[in-house]
Amino acid sequence: MVREMACRRCKFVTTGKVCPACRSSDLTPDWTGIALVLKPEMSMIAQTLGISREGKYALKVT
Repeated sequence: MVREMACRRCKFVTTGKVCPACRSSDLTPDWTGIALVLKPEMSMIAQTLGISREGKYALKVT
C-alpha cells in the first residue's frame, strides 16, 4: 500500500514525492485529520483553512 504524505507548506495530501498543489518537496507522513474539498469557492471550510484548490488536505501536519 502506498503511503500518503502531507505537504508541510499547504497541507495537501499526496502519494507522490512532490506536492502537486504548491510544488514543494517538504512532505511528511506525520499528519492527522482529513478535509475533502470539492468546490473551494463555495466552501466555508476551505475559506477558513485558506484552501483555493480542490483536493484532499490534512487538518494537522507536524
